[in-house]
Amino acid sequence: MSEQPTTLKRSLGSFRLWGIAVGLVISGEYFGWSYGWSAAGTLGFLIVAVLIAAMYCAFIFSFTELTTAIPHAGGPFAYAFRAFGPTGGFIAGFATLVEFVFAPPAIAMAIGAYLNVQFPSLDPKWVACGAYLVFMALNILGVGIAATFELFVTLLAIFELLVFMGVVAPGFQWSNFASHGWAGSDTFSSVALSGMFAAIPFAIWFFLAIEGASMAAEEAKNPRHTIPRALGGGIITLTVLAVGVMVFAGGVGDWRALSNINDPLPQAMKLQVGGSSGWLHMLVWLGLFGLVASFHGIIMGYSRQIFSLARAGYLPASLARVNRRTQTPVLAILAGGVIGIAAIFSDSLITINGMPLTASIVTMSVFGAIVMYITSMAALFRLRRTEPELERPFKAPGFPVVPAFALAVSVLCLVAMVYYNFELAVIFAVMMLAGYVWFRMTATARARAALDPQLTVM
Repeated sequence: MSEQPTTLKRSLGSFRLWGIAVGLVISGEYFGWSYGWSAAGTLGFLIVAVLIAAMYCAFIFSFTELTTAIPHAGGPFAYAFRAFGPTGGFIAGFATLVEFVFAPPAIAMAIGAYLNVQFPSLDPKWVACGAYLVFMALNILGVGIAATFELFVTLLAIFELLVFMGVVAPGFQWSNFASHGWAGSDTFSSVALSGMFAAIPFAIWFFLAIEGASMAAEEAKNPRHTIPRALGGGIITLTVLAVGVMVFAGGVGDWRALSNINDPLPQAMKLQVGGSSGWLHMLVWLGLFGLVASFHGIIMGYSRQIFSLARAGYLPASLARVNRRTQTPVLAILAGGVIGIAAIFSDSLITINGMPLTASIVTMSVFGAIVMYITSMAALFRLRRTEPELERPFKAPGFPVVPAFALAVSVLCLVAMVYYNFELAVIFAVMMLAGYVWFRMTATARARAALDPQLTVM
C-alpha cells in the first residue's frame, strides 16, 4: 500500500454533510441521556436539557463563523491556533481528541447492549470490538462511501425515533413523567438543584460531537455555503428529536426503571407493547442504525483530528499519512480504534466515582467537549479583534450576545462538572498535562512540519 502525506478529497455536499452532523450525535437520543434522570429526575433533567439545547444552538451558529472562515480538518484546533498560537492550538486540539476518542467506545458498548437484547448469548464486548473493525474498514475505503453510508443510516435512525414516539404516544401520561420528577421527589429542593448540576454531562450527550462536522470542512464542496446549512439544520433536527424522545420515554411508565441502563428506548417500548411485540424487535434492529450512525461518524471525526494534529507536528508524523488511492488517513483511523477497543475490554475492571465505565467515558468525553467549546468561543472573540479583515462568509448572529451566552453556559458547565466529577476531572487534567509535556518536547517536529497557510495570520 502506497501512502503519502497529502490533502483530503473534496466530495461532500450540504445533504451528506448534514447527514454527518446529525449522524455524529444521534446515538445520544438512543442512550446515555437517561443517566441524567437518576441524578436530576425527569423534571429537573428536562430543564437542564432545554438550557443545554439553547447553549448548543448559540454555540453552533457562532462556531459556524469559524468553520466557514477557516475550513480546516483540524476544526477547533485550527481556530484556536490561529487565535492564540501553538499553545492555544494544543489545548483545543487535545481536548477535541479526548472528546472524539472517548465517545466511540461508549457507543460501541451500547451497540453490544442493543444486540444483546435480541441475542442474549452474544457477548456485548465482542460485538463492540467487531463494530470497531467493521466501521474502521468502511472509513478507510473513502470519505465519499463513508459519508453516503452515514447519510443512509442517519435517515433510518431518524425514522426509527419517529416510530418510537408514535408507538409509545398512546401510553404517554404526564403524571408518569412528573412523578418523582425532582431527583426522586415530587417537590423541588436543594437536592434537586444539586442533581440538576450533576446531570449536565448527560444533557450534553444529547448533542455531543455535532461540531465534528467541521472536521470535514476540507472535504466539503463550497464550504462557505454547505457548512452553515449542514450545522444549522443539524442542531434544529437534533433539538426536536431529543426533547421528543426524552418526554415520550419518561411518560410511558415508571421512568426510574429506565435510568442507569444503556438501552432505555427498547425498555420504554417494552412497557407499552410487551416483550414479544414486533414493534420492539423492529426498534432494536432499526435502533442500531442510530448508534451505528454516531459510531461511524465519530470515527471519521477522530481520524481527521488525529490527522490534522499529526500534520501540524503535534502528533507523530506517520499519523498524517493518507492512502494514495482512497485519500483517507488510515493510520489515524487505526490509532483511535486501538484506544477504543482497550477501553471496551476494561469495562468490567474499572469503576470511577461509583459510576459504570460507560457513564465515566461519557463524562470524560464531555470534559473534552466543554474545554473545546470554551476555547472556540474565546477564539471567535479574539479573531474578531485581531483579524477584522478575515473573510467571514457566515457571521455569528447576535454578536456578541449569542456567542457570549454560549461561552458563559460552557464555563458554568465546566465548573459544575469539576465539582460533581472531581475524580474524573483530575484524570482529565493529568491527561492534558501529559499531552502538554509531549507538546513541549516536540517543538522540533512542529518546526519541520509543512507550513499551513490557514494556521497563519494573514
